[in-house]
Amino acid sequence: MDRFDQLVREQLETMEQLLFLQSEIERCKILEAELSALQHETKRQAVHDEIEHMKQQLAEIQRLFEQQTEKVIRSYQCKEPSL
Repeated sequence: MDRFDQLVREQLETMEQLLFLQSEIERCKILEAELSALQHETKRQAVHDEIEHMKQQLAEIQRLFEQQTEKVIRSYQCKEPSL
């Protein structure tokens, strides 16, 4: 497997992580809203804290994804013959 293919595969794995975390954040936001409506402040706060933690993870993964994108582009450009 050449470097370009490897970089693309890594980027696809990162995208899966991004999509998973985004769906988990949405799920937790819904749960947080439901608990808030039921006035379960302690449970709501725990869910809110979990959301904040996942948002931090998401930001880290987004930075990684951007770095991987740059590597993929550079790898592809090196692979292309000069015009």
